[in-house]
Amino acid sequence: MEKIFEDTKTAFALKTDAELERAYFLFKLIANQPLVRIGTAVTNFAIKTHLPVEGLIRSTVFDHFCGGVNEEDCMPVIDKIFEKGVCSVLDYSVEGKDEENPLDESHRRVIDILNFVKEKEAIPFAVFKPSGFGRFSLFQKISEGKELTIREQDEWDRVVHRFDSACRKAHQLDVSLLIDAEESWMQDAADELITDMMRKYNRKKTVVYNTLQMYRWDRMDFLKKLCKQAEEEGFYVGIKLVRGAYMEKENERAEEKGYPTPICPSKDATDKNFNEALTYMIDHLDRMSIFAGTHNEESSYILMKLMEDYNIAKDDPRIWFGQLYGMSDHLSYNLGARGYNVAKYMPFGPVKDVMPYLIRRAEENTSVAGQTSRELSLLKKERKRRKLEFV
Repeated sequence: MEKIFEDTKTAFALKTDAELERAYFLFKLIANQPLVRIGTAVTNFAIKTHLPVEGLIRSTVFDHFCGGVNEEDCMPVIDKIFEKGVCSVLDYSVEGKDEENPLDESHRRVIDILNFVKEKEAIPFAVFKPSGFGRFSLFQKISEGKELTIREQDEWDRVVHRFDSACRKAHQLDVSLLIDAEESWMQDAADELITDMMRKYNRKKTVVYNTLQMYRWDRMDFLKKLCKQAEEEGFYVGIKLVRGAYMEKENERAEEKGYPTPICPSKDATDKNFNEALTYMIDHLDRMSIFAGTHNEESSYILMKLMEDYNIAKDDPRIWFGQLYGMSDHLSYNLGARGYNVAKYMPFGPVKDVMPYLIRRAEENTSVAGQTSRELSLLKKERKRRKLEFV
């Protein structure tokens, strides 16, 4: 198969020289773990003490990894990347809060985005996190099989209502809805609720998507069980496949509480798990839809090869590739240029409220072996290409 991801001219066509330099500077910074730790502490302090740093943050890390402060602010970016064949998934990236008002606000925001998505071909999906619709500790208590108090049951009923309202709206508008995964100790309750939503709203086609973090060794069994259940009960399954985002937290908690870690023993095992899931889902494409959320070149090539072997059209609506905005442009824009369905997860929200997301993103990048160095090597290659072009 043609190795398309070395094409930096296509990958960075939208970046000005100044934006290319900014990206190179940011990834050089992220590659340095001590600097990330210091920068995180300083940024948190500056925001908590209301120092005037928002402008600086906005013009550097925020504008690189986020689309804007609200939906309208994101539109110029969305339109620009859509011209290159890359869609957007608007992700309101304000971290979940436990009070009812913010939860209701998060739900309202998702409903607004669904209406917004319906009007824009460039935005094929809406998305939310379970903890955006309900208290994390409530999901945890249900996942642990503990009995709820009357008050907690009332609270859970409101969580179910928020889920159902969003999924019903997506179904009515014929818009796809991704639901993100979180830590394993709250995920069982979320999985059960999302399966209920699939059973209800995925009767004719895939509307609701769950997310499977394939660094968990139990997710292949879950996937196969869900597919069998869907075949028996007559509904369709939507899955966003990712490797995972909470590895250190998962391993630390397992060690602290004395239970076996849910995380695969190695990156190779995680990669194998992810790629096995791709193959399984292509084998069951009559019942499943895939959103392959990956920054991994090998997995992307595997999915492309599977589509070729099974004679599946590049723009088959059941198969999407996805990457985070500000990362892996060599995947997104080269896939888009060749006619595949591809979307950037585009975080947005007020600068200070999105900072926890941005800090987590920086910390994840420092811990993912090879990710940052790959970004840097491609940026360096494009800088060199541009210099030679103008010699």
